[in-house]
Amino acid sequence: MKPTVANHASDWPAYLANMAASTRQPSLQRFYKAEWPAADTPLSEVEFIALDIETTGLNPKRHSILSIGAVPFTLGRIRSNQAWQQLVRPHSDLIPESVVFHRITHSDIRQAPRFAQIMDSLVDQLAGRVAVVHYRNIERNFIDQAVRQAFGESLLFPMVDTMQIEADLHPQRQPGWLLRLLGRKPLSIRLADSRTRYNLPLYQAHHALTDALGTAELLQAQVATHLSPRQHLGDLWC
Repeated sequence: MKPTVANHASDWPAYLANMAASTRQPSLQRFYKAEWPAADTPLSEVEFIALDIETTGLNPKRHSILSIGAVPFTLGRIRSNQAWQQLVRPHSDLIPESVVFHRITHSDIRQAPRFAQIMDSLVDQLAGRVAVVHYRNIERNFIDQAVRQAFGESLLFPMVDTMQIEADLHPQRQPGWLLRLLGRKPLSIRLADSRTRYNLPLYQAHHALTDALGTAELLQAQVATHLSPRQHLGDLWC
């Protein structure tokens, strides 16, 4: 059973419990057996963790994770002193075009551990916390593929996607042909552009830990501006 965006939030607790009973890998057992919040938990009571990864490319079956950044937070506080970052030595080669964006070089990752070696640390960061990402297809698919390659099992978990929230807030962000003819440009929902709409500071992009921090701040701003701290977690997770 694999929850999707189209499914109701009640699928996630059932999925996590099912995986806890079926997984054979010790760190995954620990992960799935963690105390997870229920779908009706108010956002103000949720322990979140902002998550970002940098990769060698965009295809999780051909490319690899290079770095992971994570920052625990709630709606009221970002725990920067508990931030976690890890370089990962990929199985695939660095792509020169990608280095321009993430600025991670061969010398940076030469002594870095493989994904399998940092798995325990990663699941300890994530267990019981709701991951917040900006564009879940990257973090979800790359982490799941890396776990499959390392251990032959899957790792899926609930996420709140700040890009999806922006997409839902701006359904008309693509102007019609007449507005395009008049020079109207599409409204961007990328992380930096989304943050600008909330008057959040400009950070260096494509750095896993910095982007994780930026995503945490963005969710706080989205809830404060458009949503409610009393809103249920199940309304947002996917």
